[in-house]
Amino acid sequence: MTPRDVVFPPGRQALYERNRYSPAIRANGLLFVSGQVGSREDGSPEPELEAQVRRAFDNLNAILQAAGCTFDDVIDVTVFMVDPQAIFERVWSVVPEYWGAAPHPTLTAVGVTWLYGFQFEIKVIAKLPEPTEA
Repeated sequence: MTPRDVVFPPGRQALYERNRYSPAIRANGLLFVSGQVGSREDGSPEPELEAQVRRAFDNLNAILQAAGCTFDDVIDVTVFMVDPQAIFERVWSVVPEYWGAAPHPTLTAVGVTWLYGFQFEIKVIAKLPEPTEA
């Protein structure tokens, strides 16, 4: 088995190592990003919902950037929300700040009962940039 090609965003490697997972892995021209929540640098949740969603996107964008991608390279999105019936409209009011113009990526939204103290999580698959020839 070949070693996983892991992508770490700047300044958060210890957090991922402590929790024993990779933030993203490159494979076959794609970037598979683990679910990102609105965690502060120490891993604690951002308390206010809209700020938590923004921080989740900021954490996601840091990983995308570390891999040479932007949100425009995202092709598939899965979001998880605790009590989506109560929070969906508030979450979706923040999304356009990060989502970009159409055509949009595919989306699956899942309602869950627990996200380790968070209310929102986003995971994506992105297309990696084509290698440039030297």
